[in-house]
Amino acid sequence: MLRNAWVIPLVPVASFWLILFFGKKLPKKGAEIGILALLLSLGLSLAVATQWIGTEGTVPVAHHGADAGHGAPAKDDHGAPAEDDHGKPAADAHGGEAQGGDEELKRAPVERKFLWWQNGDVEVTFGSLIDGLSVAILVMVSIISLLVHLFSMAYMHGDRRFTHYYAALSLFTSGMFILVVAPSTLQMILGWEMMGLCSFMLIGHWWEDQANSNAALKAFFTTRTGDIGLLVGVSMLFFLAGQSFDVMHINNEALAGHMSQGALTVAAAALLLAVIGKSAQFPLHTWLPDAMAGPTPVSAMIHAATMVVAGVFLIARLYGVFFQGFEIGAGDGYSPVAMVGGLTILIAAALAFVQADIKKVLAYSTVSQLGYMVMALGVGAWTAAVFHVVTHAFFKAGLFLGAGSVAHSGSHHSFDMKKDMGGLKKHMPITFWTFTICSLALAGVFPLAGFWSKDEILLGAGEGGYDAFMYIGLLGAFMTAAYMTRCVYLTFFGEARGAAAHHHPHESPKLITVPLIILATLAVVTGFLNAPGVLKFTEWFEPAFVSNVVTHHDFSITTAIIGSIAGAAGIAVAALYYWRNLGPHRLTERSGAARGVYRFLDQRYYLDHLYTGVIVNGIKGPVARAAYWTNQHVLDGIVNAAGITMRALGRFIYKYIDQGLIDGTVNGAGVGAEESGTALRTIQTGRVQNYAAVLFGAVAVIGLTLVLTSG
Repeated sequence: MLRNAWVIPLVPVASFWLILFFGKKLPKKGAEIGILALLLSLGLSLAVATQWIGTEGTVPVAHHGADAGHGAPAKDDHGAPAEDDHGKPAADAHGGEAQGGDEELKRAPVERKFLWWQNGDVEVTFGSLIDGLSVAILVMVSIISLLVHLFSMAYMHGDRRFTHYYAALSLFTSGMFILVVAPSTLQMILGWEMMGLCSFMLIGHWWEDQANSNAALKAFFTTRTGDIGLLVGVSMLFFLAGQSFDVMHINNEALAGHMSQGALTVAAAALLLAVIGKSAQFPLHTWLPDAMAGPTPVSAMIHAATMVVAGVFLIARLYGVFFQGFEIGAGDGYSPVAMVGGLTILIAAALAFVQADIKKVLAYSTVSQLGYMVMALGVGAWTAAVFHVVTHAFFKAGLFLGAGSVAHSGSHHSFDMKKDMGGLKKHMPITFWTFTICSLALAGVFPLAGFWSKDEILLGAGEGGYDAFMYIGLLGAFMTAAYMTRCVYLTFFGEARGAAAHHHPHESPKLITVPLIILATLAVVTGFLNAPGVLKFTEWFEPAFVSNVVTHHDFSITTAIIGSIAGAAGIAVAALYYWRNLGPHRLTERSGAARGVYRFLDQRYYLDHLYTGVIVNGIKGPVARAAYWTNQHVLDGIVNAAGITMRALGRFIYKYIDQGLIDGTVNGAGVGAEESGTALRTIQTGRVQNYAAVLFGAVAVIGLTLVLTSG
């Protein structure tokens, strides 16, 4: 199955076409096709994972503990130790002699390629690349997408575009699959852009509403800005790697130091721009909260399993490029990747505090958690970042679907926590408990999944020499715990308000609650995969080329306690504020400074004003005025001159050709015929003697003519 994993993306692609052509004729309007396709995809993904885990390691790598540094031997495309032109071991990622710590065997990646097209000596292929990274993400995406498909059966029931929705959902999933198994950067672009197109379709699913349509356009154009970087980066890597799109070849060439450092840094920076756009990192994060305009199950897909995860996956897949391009392993305390992620953690977490819409709280939470993942990759904690991608997917999908359950059965389709929620705990016990478990996992509470993955990130930052980013992570953990406690309180506790008080809230049907229970369970148990003494996630899913360059740190009880204290403090502060009514309530009514800070956050740092009011309008206004002037003075002038000329020409033709020449000729012919007829009529007397006289006269004239001409 490892060599046939390329089939997995084709399953939802086939589902898309089947739903499109036959969905409306089926009893469930196409949903049954989508669900069966995802069941098959999940089965295939689990088969791939089982076979992968059962495969023996054959690639020797140097296992780096905290003391071993980054002196890893470079590997060739097949994972074997690389040699230079003289047959000696190649230099390590930092240009030093190849050296290693304890050696272990990792599984070799399994590739299957088919010729896509050929241009001269350049062969472009498609197929599949299966290694630990692709296996972990394949299983995660399959589970989340299947649960979203099931959840949507009840949530989207009766929707006017139900069939279209399921078709787009299948294509959305296939886009992520194509990206995840891609052995070449070109195939990665294909999957990347498929997700961009599908997110546009799904965010604007109810496009009749102007706000939804605007949100879809905003997401599309903002991510396209980042995509410029993707195209530039991939193009540069193609030439730097000796005209190759092969992912593993590019990684190994970068890590072996075979690329120009300056050009590699530029390529990495271009790819980072793509990540900032796709994974909603500061300052291009503004599209993601607005994307909540789409159906809630779509939000779960975008935030947990697809789309925004793609950016993080790009760094993880091309980690050799980022690691070497930004010299991440140098341990100098900062890297552009870590800086982007660290800044995003804090600015997004702060915005979550001022949101009234429960989905927007979760949206900013996603932006912040993506910041954790990007920051982890930027400090060299590759496994911690990918581990957080997986754990975050389960509890964030649970939170989004939980919000959907609340809106479906508790707040009469409203997502406003302040106006239409409150007191829902007793009416929706399953939704409450699953939402609370996922919130605690997000807050990093022991022993839930978020605790283990977040702890690894903090450990990687602190032990890797990136102390500032460890403190940012701790502050982010405090803020995360606080705003999620606020969210739980406003939704499930206190007095029922608005729709929750007047529309008889009740628990959601099983099609909604069963996925919530599954996701909450995964949010509890997944973290143990990489608990101390287990470390199966690292063993199974960390690729060989990554193991060669990253440093592993032993579990630190001190870091774990400090991280837990940060999360517990956030929960405690928020609980005292909301449950005990302690702290400075209504501060914005008494303090101008507090009011200013609140307004600054409420206006989302005025970034939308900057983008729309200053940049877009600053460009759109002059362009529009120039286009209008051109239209009025150039295009209209040309059109008017052409009209005047043609009118004059028409008059000339009418007057002189039509009326004068043609009509004159026709009229002249008529008059001539009439006059000839009149003249001839005078000789038609009916008398034979007259005709004879004419006949003789004519003969005489002819005879005279012959005589004269013959002489």
